[in-house]
Amino acid sequence: MLPGEERSALAGDPRFFSRAGPHSLAAVVDAAGAEAPPRRLMLHRIAPLASATAEDVSFCLNHRKYLPDLRATGAAAVIVHPDLRDAVPETAVAIVADNPLVAWSKVAALFHPLPPPVAGVHPSAVVAATAHVDPTAEIGPLAVIGENAVIGARGRIGPLAVVGDGVVIGREVRIGAHASVSHALIGDRVYIYPGARIGQDGFGFAITPEGFHTVPQLGRVIIGNDVEVGANSTIDRGTLDDTVIGAGTRIDNLVQIGHNVRVGRACVLCGQVGISGSAVLGDQVVVAGQAGIADHIRVGAGSRIGAKSGVMADLPPRSEVVGAPAQPVKEFFRELAAIRRWVRSGGPKAGAKNQPNPDVD
Repeated sequence: MLPGEERSALAGDPRFFSRAGPHSLAAVVDAAGAEAPPRRLMLHRIAPLASATAEDVSFCLNHRKYLPDLRATGAAAVIVHPDLRDAVPETAVAIVADNPLVAWSKVAALFHPLPPPVAGVHPSAVVAATAHVDPTAEIGPLAVIGENAVIGARGRIGPLAVVGDGVVIGREVRIGAHASVSHALIGDRVYIYPGARIGQDGFGFAITPEGFHTVPQLGRVIIGNDVEVGANSTIDRGTLDDTVIGAGTRIDNLVQIGHNVRVGRACVLCGQVGISGSAVLGDQVVVAGQAGIADHIRVGAGSRIGAKSGVMADLPPRSEVVGAPAQPVKEFFRELAAIRRWVRSGGPKAGAKNQPNPDVD
């Protein structure tokens, strides 16, 4: 058994996560923005339903498949939707919230707050003389900060991260290990995960009889407030216009965003999505894993693009599409059902008698 393996069922291994508490039930309820009957109770940890103890707080999604674990839990308190209030065992306090997942995330942050940055520049970091680093920011080991770069208050630049010349980074921005940022203006509270590449040349070239001729990429990357850019994702800078990522957008790991792309506010781009140059996504667009969007395509606000879809034509607002080429969900499944019926009826052999013969007709 590995050291600490006996504790694997507990959330927030102290070797990796800071821990606060215990907290009173009142403090937990207040953090969750929820309701619960008043009781003098101290809660020490967060834990899953199945392994929670009489010192723990847990939560349950509003889905019937979790009811057995909820009814059997040993937790002292459980965050639940109002519909599941009566399913909480008598041994536990029901903390009732309209959105249990949001409430849970706030409680988890109460017990496991992010450690604050350690203000200062590591001796091994390289910071240009013309760079402006806020005195409350943390610059990690072997990080590089370029000429005239700006690092805002309470920022955290991870080990071996590179912030290029002239880059402006807002307040409370975290840049993970080995990430690089160039030709970019970054808003506040942005999290750039390890290995991400922001601001590199876009994929731009002209074809000549002699071969490919590289087109200079003279734009920037503009990232709004509260954006997350996942590990090993890439965002190319624009050719002449800027590449823009709207406020509140969440970008998963291994996402590629081409030059001149404009992503709206509060969009979700799942793992391995690729967005070609000059595509425009409206606000609150969701693109599922491995989907691709062709260049110069416009996707209307509120649209949802299914996994592995290939979007090759503009989509009006609130579209729901799947498939390659992407088509409306209802049409896709209607065609799929028709194909299945055709195959079950015998497929080409059964239909051959009724097919026209081009040599005769």
